[in-house]
Amino acid sequence: MLIRKDRFSTPPSSEITPHSVYLKRRHFMQAGALSLLAAASPVRAVIDADNGRDLSSPAWLAKQVSSAKPFTGETKEALTPYDNVTGYNNFYEFGTDKSDPARYAHKLTTDPWSVTVSGECENSGTFALEDLLAKVQLEERVYRLRCVEAWSMVIPWIGFPLAQLIKQCQPNSRAKYVAFETLQRPKEMPGQRSVFSTIDWPYIEGLRMDEAMNDLTLMAVGLYGEMLPNQNGAPIRLVVPWKYGFKSIKSIVRIHFSETMPATTWNLLAPNEYGFYANVNPNVDHPRWSQASERRLPSSLFSPNRIPTQMFNGYQQQVAHLYKDMDLERYY
Repeated sequence: MLIRKDRFSTPPSSEITPHSVYLKRRHFMQAGALSLLAAASPVRAVIDADNGRDLSSPAWLAKQVSSAKPFTGETKEALTPYDNVTGYNNFYEFGTDKSDPARYAHKLTTDPWSVTVSGECENSGTFALEDLLAKVQLEERVYRLRCVEAWSMVIPWIGFPLAQLIKQCQPNSRAKYVAFETLQRPKEMPGQRSVFSTIDWPYIEGLRMDEAMNDLTLMAVGLYGEMLPNQNGAPIRLVVPWKYGFKSIKSIVRIHFSETMPATTWNLLAPNEYGFYANVNPNVDHPRWSQASERRLPSSLFSPNRIPTQMFNGYQQQVAHLYKDMDLERYY
């Protein structure tokens, strides 16, 4: 993947939302959600005053996100500021620069949205997102996100365990892997129609079934108490916090269960650099840079905010058993 210079300088600590303050905000949002949505039309339209972006979203999803169960755990790490989370990311469907997703993703249409389920499962077909989410309880989880490019964030996601959706699909005994596919819509995604793109669209990722069923694996539909911005993978994306960020595929339109390991986008492009597992491992360097440390955003040239990288991104206790007796240098 490409390395880009960080365009964000370190803000004063007063601009980084403390965890306790954010939780109070979440409780306030929940208390006022019903009264605000009572007057909502079938589609809620919100305009960002700073840049005029249309943040239209279906009222049913806005209501479900606002009623998500608040995060009740503890973290000693400061949340990454919202502007960094939404303004600095990789979503090559919109371009290779970190700012391209925020610049172009507002043109993406995310309502209505459906997900096609196929392969080794009993409940296949194409399902409206509203129907899929009707059977789950959303909750807030604060996860570290570690990019393979050696930068990281701490993000308060809103979503539900992928295992709940898999149970709806009823995979059979032959289902050993699950693959995911991103939306392909070149008219709204300029990166997909770029003559310089080396990716064979659509973007595809995959997990082993036991990884997918792990409780940490999240299907996210929101962050920071709000619906997912388009540039972060609206309306639904995967979050696998112990793996490098490229495994957490965005804007999912297809889920496929298979008996064999699926081909995945970055592994096809550069198999010597991007393995299927992509577990965060400070002891296994990328061929072109070290993975022993990371830049925790926000950072700058004079304040790089570099910290040691943790094995499995700090989630070793929850996931190390999945890779018992595996050579993690070979199966990287």
